Amino acid sequence: MIGRLGTRGDFDALRRHGQRARSGPLQLQFLASVSTPGSTRVGYAIGRSVGNAVIRNRTRRRLRAIMTDLSSSESLLPCGDYLIRVQPAASQATFTELKDWTQTMLSDLKARS
Repeated sequence: MIGRLGTRGDFDALRRHGQRARSGPLQLQFLASVSTPGSTRVGYAIGRSVGNAVIRNRTRRRLRAIMTDLSSSESLLPCGDYLIRVQPAASQATFTELKDWTQTMLSDLKARS
């Protein structure tokens, strides 16, 4: 099950200590969970430059579905905290493109570890 990042401290820890990967218009920051081992939490940073509320929410729903799918079907998603930042070009992307970019970022992080 995937939880949500919610406190400012969570985001600050990711910014300071997290590993980064980029693919297409997506950027991923990952920090292995120390306080709650075995849990996965994800936050999404989707600014207004991506589009109006409908587009931002659709992009967020797609990314949530991708992360849920990856966490349940593969060992590609290590436990920890994730922050996915979205650039404006992602608003024109298909679900398959978003999934490919996300898998590429996770593979890059796994290769570095």
